[in-house]
Amino acid sequence: MFKSILLPTDGSQLSERATQTAIEFAKIHGARITAVSVVQPLPFVPLADAVVLPNAGVFDQEVRRSVQAGLDKVLAAASAAGVECEAVMGEAISPYEVIVKTAEERHCDIILMASHGRTGLNKLFLGSETQKVLAHTHLPVLVLR
Repeated sequence: MFKSILLPTDGSQLSERATQTAIEFAKIHGARITAVSVVQPLPFVPLADAVVLPNAGVFDQEVRRSVQAGLDKVLAAASAAGVECEAVMGEAISPYEVIVKTAEERHCDIILMASHGRTGLNKLFLGSETQKVLAHTHLPVLVLR
């Protein structure tokens, strides 16, 4: 039934646990995994006075290095388990856009992702990428906590 799994990852411990679940899920279903992670651009507040901003080039390079390290962990874990896996690095202000687009482009059957379970003001202001994915995809989504 599920032959192609999309696994969004942000390199967090919760995402690492989701990776293990996705690998077991893939083994049960004989599926392949597409791991996706998103580079978000340097947030910029143009109206702030006397703000010290990091060098945008250095920031971008470090973020990309971190994102690639997270993807490499997924690739290594899948390889060790004998599960076919590919990695995709996307770029967007809103990660859910890349997640949904990648799932469509790669013809995935299911999205398996971790939820950080934000509550209160964090949820109100930061939102939930998981909720946004659920709202913008027609695919089944398995949410792990």
